[in-house]
Amino acid sequence: MQGFHLGPPIHRVVRGLELFGLVVILIATFVAAGQDIGEMIDARHVTLADLLLLFLYLEVLAMIGAYLQTGRLPIRFPIYIGIIALARFLVLEIKDLEAWKMLAVGATMLILAGTVLLLRYGHLKLPYPENELDLEAPETKWRQRDSSDDA
Repeated sequence: MQGFHLGPPIHRVVRGLELFGLVVILIATFVAAGQDIGEMIDARHVTLADLLLLFLYLEVLAMIGAYLQTGRLPIRFPIYIGIIALARFLVLEIKDLEAWKMLAVGATMLILAGTVLLLRYGHLKLPYPENELDLEAPETKWRQRDSSDDA
């Protein structure tokens, strides 16, 4: 199966837009975290919900860092964010939630945690081939194709 390949100029534009989006998310995360830290300082009180919110910001930053380092987004990071968000939801809404809703949120967290375990197991038992051409950076593919055309 042959995938759709972008030419180098189009790839650079798409990559530039990706980086711009990441910078926007990075700045927004810092601003949101700063606002929440300011609120905690003003209130002179830190709750478990506040700490979980800071962990959410930390996971977003880790996800951005991982993407910038590898050029890939590990699917586990958004799942971790989902688990933490559900935990925060439970902490904030526990007084108002009916029992079946608490069980549903808890079951969802368990399913997400099981998904992470399944992904980790699959990655260990069936790792991605590092030298596969489809997983290389697009610039490398174009250089290799252009050099093979010259030969």
